[in-house]
Amino acid sequence: MGLSILYLLGVCVAAYLGWAIVLFLMQPRLLYRPVKDIAYTPAQLDIEFEEVFIETVDGVRLHGWYVPAGESEFTVLFCHGNGGNISHRLDSLSFFQQIGLSCLVFDYRGYGKSGGKPSEKGTYLDAQAAYEWLRETRKTPPDRIIIFGRSLGGSIAAHLADHAACCALVLESAFTSYTDMGRRFYPYMPVRWFARFRYSTARHVANVTCPVMVIHSRTDEIVPYEFGIDVFNAANEPRRFVEISGGHNDGFLVSGEIYRAAWAELIESLS
Repeated sequence: MGLSILYLLGVCVAAYLGWAIVLFLMQPRLLYRPVKDIAYTPAQLDIEFEEVFIETVDGVRLHGWYVPAGESEFTVLFCHGNGGNISHRLDSLSFFQQIGLSCLVFDYRGYGKSGGKPSEKGTYLDAQAAYEWLRETRKTPPDRIIIFGRSLGGSIAAHLADHAACCALVLESAFTSYTDMGRRFYPYMPVRWFARFRYSTARHVANVTCPVMVIHSRTDEIVPYEFGIDVFNAANEPRRFVEISGGHNDGFLVSGEIYRAAWAELIESLS
């Protein structure tokens, strides 16, 4: 009986360690879900846009779209989530144009037409390059740039706002950190010990001095609502929390009126 118990324990430990190794090795594939094919462009929604290519400091060529909005006072620098590419963000591009905000959306390295392979450091360099493109090519002053990030892009946007001047930071469906997300999905694993990424959104938000708006759905099925509250609590004043409804990927559409009103109030306060 004793040997049988020891054998079963050994099998369980081996299975646990094996699964831990698989998770450790698979983290980049689980986190980054790039799609290469650009299925749509803003032209299919009759939206005027400029196709841009941006060089990062480490020599990676990024692809993006600049969508003007007439005589817009502000420009949104859009850091999208971990899946797809910029062609899956047309709803947001249309929204920003409708409310009078120009927008630069770009693909991280390894996504869409962008070269390279995604990494945490790489995504930070990509966002910085997009910011510099707005500053140098479009001559957009920092006090006219709204840094916006959705989901994983929220962490990338928070990192950028921690290191670059802007007039506002908007975080939608953002998590507090990569390790916090890991503990949510794999509570039985020592996530802090083998996490290969940080993406410490809350830590970077705490260093941001511009106005911060946090948008989160109470029914977000991927990033818990409580994470949105924690990100908001980490932010300095002036700050605002906007509760929406709907899923992780469609909350901004489901809560259209609330969402539009929140952005309109932000623009009015900045103006």
